[in-house]
Amino acid sequence: MTVLRHRSFAVGAALTLALLIAAALSLAWTPWPPYEIDMDAALQPPGPGHWLGTDAYGRNVTSLLLVGARASLLVGVVAVGIGLVLGTALGLLAAARRGWVEEAVMRLADFTFAFPALLLAIMLTAVFGPGMVNAMVAIGIFYVPTFARVTRAAATSVWARDYVLAARACGKGAWRITLDHVLPNIAPLLIVQATVQFALAILAEAALSYLGLGTQPPQPSWGRMLAEAQTLMFQAPLLAVWPGAAIALAVLGLNLLGDGLRDLLDPRMQR
Repeated sequence: MTVLRHRSFAVGAALTLALLIAAALSLAWTPWPPYEIDMDAALQPPGPGHWLGTDAYGRNVTSLLLVGARASLLVGVVAVGIGLVLGTALGLLAAARRGWVEEAVMRLADFTFAFPALLLAIMLTAVFGPGMVNAMVAIGIFYVPTFARVTRAAATSVWARDYVLAARACGKGAWRITLDHVLPNIAPLLIVQATVQFALAILAEAALSYLGLGTQPPQPSWGRMLAEAQTLMFQAPLLAVWPGAAIALAVLGLNLLGDGLRDLLDPRMQR
């Protein structure tokens, strides 16, 4: 099975690449200044001057979508990074030490699952105020037990392999075996899991911004664009279509990319 012939991977990679290009492009260029308000140009339909039209404040929708892609990527990278680093460390610790250490880590993961990302974000907002940073931390903390469980299950199976038993017989310590044998063997699984969770992080950020708990004005956000468009559904329905399509394509691309990576990195999935 080659990479180019794997349809899920190819489509997912193309959509994800488009998301990355949009975010990178917004750093250097946008059709119009994304923060410029022009009430005389409010609610214009798509046309040569404004490719996707303007919103209720006269801002160019294309520029808002490009800058919103940057915000979504930033939240996804930081949130998944928090969950991946902390969750992988806890999962490896549970698999290496076993006994009461494993039990404590798993019960801590169960406790964290009792606080969904949205509820955790509301709690952090009540204490520290709404904002992108609190949204990233809330989503990242919610991902920690997910990565911990996946890492612990995969690492436990690796610890039962013959080459790990041989390494222990040669006198290697637990952490040396973890770094040399366990972590490299479960890395493909973690990469796939991170890709899938990245898609969910973008969706969670959009939901939090829609509720006013995520990215705050004047920073553009796909979720807040949806929230602003819901009162204008009959006057300018396309204002809800563009950010909704952007969220759907970004999540679809990352999910397809994760499925493709799973098939390509797992030898058991090869035909």
